Amino acid sequence: MRAHLRIARPVSDIALATAMYCSGLDFVVIDSFEDHQGFDGVMLGYLGTGYHFEFTHSRNHLVKPNPTIEDLVVLYLPDPLDWKNACAKMITAGFERVSSFNPYWESHGATFQDLDGYRVVLQNDEWRNDEKPLSDGNSPNF
Repeated sequence: MRAHLRIARPVSDIALATAMYCSGLDFVVIDSFEDHQGFDGVMLGYLGTGYHFEFTHSRNHLVKPNPTIEDLVVLYLPDPLDWKNACAKMITAGFERVSSFNPYWESHGATFQDLDGYRVVLQNDEWRNDEKPLSDGNSPNF
């Protein structure tokens, strides 16, 4: 099965979240909507990838962002110079550098927190999906 991944999150300020993620991660606005059944939203990401973020805000009900310190989005940046530059851009964009709750992410990465407490890890490493899967793909391997 092939799928496109959307990470949907309520935010307190769509314009500010959009500015931070576009500036810090070089995301572009893919789509947006206003007052769709009481919701405003924006989709951000990189063109041509299999994922994007959707930030929403309800006009009718208070939906307070409620992330935990282990709710992470991890982006793998294998080139050390690209990683260092990306970390600097995150700070300039308004993200706060924070210590990761899980020490694994501190060994080769940096954790940043946005205005609502959502965390993004920039990992100076490479991720590959072409290795042997842990299960046969038909059932969970717990």
